[in-house]
Amino acid sequence: METERQLLDAILGGDGKAMRRLYDRFSGYTMAIALRYVPDRDDARDVLQDSFVKILTSIQTFDYRGEGSLKNWVARIVANRAIDWIKEHERVTMISQIPEETTDEGVPDVDEVPPDILDQMIGRLPAGCRMVLNLYVFGQLSHKDIAQRLGIKEHSSASQFFHAKKLLKEMISDYLNSQKR
Repeated sequence: METERQLLDAILGGDGKAMRRLYDRFSGYTMAIALRYVPDRDDARDVLQDSFVKILTSIQTFDYRGEGSLKNWVARIVANRAIDWIKEHERVTMISQIPEETTDEGVPDVDEVPPDILDQMIGRLPAGCRMVLNLYVFGQLSHKDIAQRLGIKEHSSASQFFHAKKLLKEMISDYLNSQKR
């Protein structure tokens, strides 16, 4: 299999087919990222298309730092474009108050939920909760970094994450209970 360095060199060398190979290599992975933020498949395709236009027009600015760095750069562009899409198309309400009760007692076993069902649950979260959850869990950003990225306060990020976990816990419990019947 072609390494990221070889693929990048081919693209920078003007190989048009290499651009297609970049798309083919990362489109499935990046579609999964887009769908975590933008649950409607048609909208996620739009995000993906916009992302790859940006990727291919700015790839000359990419700073290769070893195998995996291209994949991470592509993923970051898709996540950022998905967040921008949400801000443009969805009503985003940020909750900035964390309830005093913040224990995780009785957390259902998420391993019993198929990944596609879990993705659907995440897709049903309010936009603010969905963005923060994805950035925190999948993007591995701190609440400080999330706050900077979204233009909110750090405690708003923590609050959104708390509410996302609470809502997911309820959805997972409901799902598991329905499976027992």
